[in-house]
Amino acid sequence: MASRFQEASLVTSPSYPNAVAWSSENLIAVAAGHLVIILNPALPSGPRGVISVPNAEPYQIGKVRYEDLLSGGLLPSSLKRERHPSVRSLSWSHLGMSQNYGCLLAVCSAEGRVKLYRPPFSDFSADWLEIADVSDLLFENLLSINFGESNNPSSTSLSNKDQVVQPDHEDDERIPILRTRKRRKTSLDNINLREMDISDQASCSKQDNQTVNNVLAIELYEQPSNAHNCHSLPKAPKKCSREISPEKYVSREALLSSLSVAWSSLLTFSTEGSSCQNLLRFSLLAIGSKSGCVSIWKVHAPESYHIERGNVSPNVELTAIIQAHSSWVSTMSWGISGCDSSNPQMLLVTGSCDGSVKIWMSNKEDLQKSVEVYTSSFFLLKQVVAVNLVPVSTLSFVVNNYSDEMRLAIGKGSGSFEVWKCEISTRKFEQVASTNAHDQVVTGLAWSYDGRCLYSCSQDNYVRNWILSENTISEVPIPANTPGLSSTSDLPDDFLSCLGVALSPGNLAVALVRSFNIELLNPMYEARSQKAAVEFIWNGAQQCGESEYCSETITEAILGFSKNEYAYWESNLLWSLKEFKDYNKPLVLWDMIAAMLAFKQSMPEFVELVTTKWLSVSYLGFHADIPMEDLVPKISKRFSDVPSRLLHILNVISRRVMLSELKTDEINRKLQGQRMNNEEETDLWLKLLQESERELRERLVGLSFSAYLTAESAPSTGNWHPAGLAQMQQWVEINHDIVDNQLQTLSLEVKSSLTRSSSNSTETALEEETCPYCAAPVHFKSPEEAVCQAPHQKKKKERCDQGHKLERCCVSMQVCPPTPLWFCKCCNRLTLELAPEALFTLPSFPNDLKWLPEYSFSKVAFKPFCLFCGILLQRKQPEFLLSASPV
Repeated sequence: MASRFQEASLVTSPSYPNAVAWSSENLIAVAAGHLVIILNPALPSGPRGVISVPNAEPYQIGKVRYEDLLSGGLLPSSLKRERHPSVRSLSWSHLGMSQNYGCLLAVCSAEGRVKLYRPPFSDFSADWLEIADVSDLLFENLLSINFGESNNPSSTSLSNKDQVVQPDHEDDERIPILRTRKRRKTSLDNINLREMDISDQASCSKQDNQTVNNVLAIELYEQPSNAHNCHSLPKAPKKCSREISPEKYVSREALLSSLSVAWSSLLTFSTEGSSCQNLLRFSLLAIGSKSGCVSIWKVHAPESYHIERGNVSPNVELTAIIQAHSSWVSTMSWGISGCDSSNPQMLLVTGSCDGSVKIWMSNKEDLQKSVEVYTSSFFLLKQVVAVNLVPVSTLSFVVNNYSDEMRLAIGKGSGSFEVWKCEISTRKFEQVASTNAHDQVVTGLAWSYDGRCLYSCSQDNYVRNWILSENTISEVPIPANTPGLSSTSDLPDDFLSCLGVALSPGNLAVALVRSFNIELLNPMYEARSQKAAVEFIWNGAQQCGESEYCSETITEAILGFSKNEYAYWESNLLWSLKEFKDYNKPLVLWDMIAAMLAFKQSMPEFVELVTTKWLSVSYLGFHADIPMEDLVPKISKRFSDVPSRLLHILNVISRRVMLSELKTDEINRKLQGQRMNNEEETDLWLKLLQESERELRERLVGLSFSAYLTAESAPSTGNWHPAGLAQMQQWVEINHDIVDNQLQTLSLEVKSSLTRSSSNSTETALEEETCPYCAAPVHFKSPEEAVCQAPHQKKKKERCDQGHKLERCCVSMQVCPPTPLWFCKCCNRLTLELAPEALFTLPSFPNDLKWLPEYSFSKVAFKPFCLFCGILLQRKQPEFLLSASPV
């Protein structure tokens, strides 16, 4: 059994499969009873976020007669057991859906309600905030189209004696949908049925003709003596007061009873006939219901990002409703094929309690078009599994566009799972394996390393690891050795079941959520506060078949690791680094940094081996087995020829791994050339970091100068107008001996233009900056910090120490105001202005900054990424509040 390297205890226990999800910004959400607990894997015992699921009132979907309550169709709904609120399904959106560019969390409760939540980045709270009730929107949409039924009023009448009557009619003696009321004693002639206990699966498979034998209680209610037997339900957005048949009531209730949720990736469209800066950006949210339908929702991304205002609700609109299955939609998963093409295909996999699994497809262009609710751009690509007696409990779907393959794992209620493979180009599906992996229901599946490795977990408390090679799948042991020290906490190991598995963004760590066997815990201490736990195990030593990264450098077993385990770690670390070269993949390196730091303590030569190989392959194009002191000069000469993303990864590794002994502020002072106590010779990694950051700043300054001069010659309201041009021009003058010649030429042009602008208008573009606290002048000497020239009142020799020490924006180099600013968790720098997206996508330093394409200066929702580290910027939070840790 693998040793966990850290864990987090939970005060409530999960109730359903797929109870854990790992976001692309490095947060973990656990569906634990009536709570969703959000934690940071970098600080598992630290601050947490929480979502408490409230009780929900039923929707007023129609009225049925009192005598119809015991009919076969309505009986399961009438006898539905009373339960406490519980989270049934959850799913993270992609980055960029929240106002701070973070992720949104979709939560589906056991009562069938779906809501969207955002992090409280500006509210100083642990409670995540609800921003949209999708179930309310679904009810309003269905009500507006009469639930997809005929709009002819006569079609809703049951018979001549069941004519539709207005709700205020005096002789209306019908019974509305049931609600809970206080228990009272009354006669048997006036009885109503309260919620009773029947299993969800029985209601699913025999919803139309259900004979309930396990009735636990019948509660008697007083029937009103007057003619008004209609009771309105509170808090419903709208109501349908028309009399309907029991069958229609059951059908409508099933449409509104959600079971599963799944987010797609963020999609971007250029609006037809508009300029390049007008883009449509949204993500698709799929919601599966008890009716077998899947509703597809467009959730639009914010037009701009900020860290001060959080009370903005997203634009959510219903796109389509697909009749996917004939029974409950229990699980779903999204994928995208051809993401590098101009018209990629969106793929949605749906699994049902009737045992069937289907794959639906829609083109990106078709999704942009407006369609009727009951018509859809999605079409059935393949029914992978036909209807059978074994319900589907979980899915894991991965699309590998590099190998032109899709891989689908299907977990079932019997404990078995199937693996299917499909060639994207030919769309030929093939079942690779079917195995009885577990004794009880499969509660989680997760692919890693592009579909080469599969984790499965079950209610039988077992977690198994599988390797897919060609057309065979085989179980392999989960690596037991852990780099660094294993967890030493006193968390008990008396687990009862495992209810979910999730992979970190870099695939190097695995999170498992397990429920404790309460009967085996100490009832006084452990059983009260520990109902479940999240375990973290390493996935870096996982054998994933042949790899281009394996080497024979490690020739012997060291510190309990075999030679093969070191080779696998090396291969998987380099694979993870290669994956992050893709700019579209958020730069979240927490798992890689944590693993390398652990190895650095026990075997630093292994860390140097991995970094040397990555540097030589990424920067030189081949593996050069040369010492680091000889490699650094060669790499430095190549900085202008490599993509910005490689520079960002290098900066993060330099700060967080190779210079981990130094504090972040100490590194920043060394980079500025300030003398420190016990100063040693300049470290190779400090030199590498300094030159890499200067290269990135030169690229930003060049883009800013080019954007300004382009706007001067061809003004456009949709283009980016950079701030801090005067400061950038002064920075080029100070560093004229080391900056690129293009920058010096452009700097002179910008200075001349700024001088003309200030002389021809009331604005003084070159005016000296002033202190935001005392209005004293501030001179530009450094792009990082400044000191105002405050009037001194003490001795003259103390004059230099009297000014306010001020931070400068790392993008515009202007003095930062005393307002909330973007903050980088890696380099601790503050940002007021955001860098243009073109900077992060540059393949190299531009050969001619004057002739950059117009889209490079597009003013479209700048992404809040750090100029030097490339990671997501955040609002700086107090230590007692949760925040994500990309590194």
